[in-house]
Amino acid sequence: MNINFRKIALLSIAITAAAAMCTVSSAARYIFYFIGDGMGIAHVTSSQLYNKHVLKNDNPLLMTTFPVVSMATTHSASSDVTDSAAAGTALATGHKTINGMLGVTPDSAAVTSIAKQLFDSGYGIGIVTSVAIDDATPGAFYTHVPNRNMFYETGRYLAESGYQFFAGAALRGTKDKNGNDNGLIDYIRSSNVSIHYGLDSIDTTAERLLILSPFHEENNNCIGLTVDSIPGALTLPAMTQAGLDQMMRVSPDRFFMMVEGGNIDHAGHGNDGGTILREVINFNDAIKIAYDFYLQHPDETLIVITADHETGGMSVGCQATGYSTRLERAAGQKVSKEKFNDFCHSLYKNRMNFTWDDMQAYLAEKLGFGTALQLTPEETEKLRGMYSDVFEKRNAGADRKTLYASFNAFADKVFDILNSKSGMGWTSGSHTGIPVPVYAIGVGAESFSGLPDNTELPGLIMKAAQK
Repeated sequence: MNINFRKIALLSIAITAAAAMCTVSSAARYIFYFIGDGMGIAHVTSSQLYNKHVLKNDNPLLMTTFPVVSMATTHSASSDVTDSAAAGTALATGHKTINGMLGVTPDSAAVTSIAKQLFDSGYGIGIVTSVAIDDATPGAFYTHVPNRNMFYETGRYLAESGYQFFAGAALRGTKDKNGNDNGLIDYIRSSNVSIHYGLDSIDTTAERLLILSPFHEENNNCIGLTVDSIPGALTLPAMTQAGLDQMMRVSPDRFFMMVEGGNIDHAGHGNDGGTILREVINFNDAIKIAYDFYLQHPDETLIVITADHETGGMSVGCQATGYSTRLERAAGQKVSKEKFNDFCHSLYKNRMNFTWDDMQAYLAEKLGFGTALQLTPEETEKLRGMYSDVFEKRNAGADRKTLYASFNAFADKVFDILNSKSGMGWTSGSHTGIPVPVYAIGVGAESFSGLPDNTELPGLIMKAAQK
């Protein structure tokens, strides 16, 4: 048999080129934009190590396996260190603005988000977050306010957006300055939005859905931290699935979903390393839902993952652990720093009959002190002295204030020990200017390589949608 290898080779090249052309010409009909609020590379790396060495999971965090991995710069128009409003505006609209401003330029001119552009071209839109739905990052995709704290106005923009799905912890603009109902909920309902508190018995026939936490009146900042295992609380993966289900009902041909892991930032501001580990893994679980969808539609789907900024200046390893990490020492943590701090404030305020022995038992049960994490006799004695100063002598001084909490001195000290012994260090209780990771897979993913600025990402997403 006479085989013409040259013809076979040329045919193979032609087939490959044709396939490449088809790939290039296809557009992203299904777009997932995941934003880990405050998620720096150290947050991801520490969570990866915890996932591998402590949880004994052979599968790495899904986002780290994506074919495109890069980083993005995050500065705002007013500072090398951005806030969430300016960063959210950059990630949603491609425009820099001043810290504190949302969906507008520095001179307060409204700028259009990619969600709005895609909605106007026929895409279904879903906005999901583990913090308040009128917070900076989700708000950047639908509002235009010169001050991120204009929650009433942001709520009205939500109603007027036309988007088909929203899910988050709460709406914070429903009361006037005297605490009276200002009609915002009624206005949203009048815009054909079905509002539900939790995911049970939602109206699956509704064209537009707003899902809020069943505990929205108790905590309007977040749905609850993963490590606290709050019965009945919303979770980011469940909210992501609900959003995807709604998109497939109302816009099955094409849709855009923004999903924010806002609780990562909460833990970062509090320098709560153990909670960050759980939140990044929880964020990864939400990404798996989109990835499973991508596997069914690989030639039509784009998944982009990034962060608005880094929070805390987190390190992998610290002075106390040297050339190692000891993340297994964080495995005994069953309560967040915020919850432990609430407990400490309650003890202090109510002057409860709670002894040092009682506190040691609590620390063993809830934070693994004496089991996952061992203290030296000297360290125990120092902690005992601080307990006495705070709860018995009541002279520990002022609490340390962060964005989301005011930490009791004893709570702060306990978590300093937990972080240090686990190998997680911190430089700040605020944001930093460190570039943030970018991960991408699917249609147009190759465009997200290099070191883009955060303002470039929405344009790259739109380019993928318009191929």
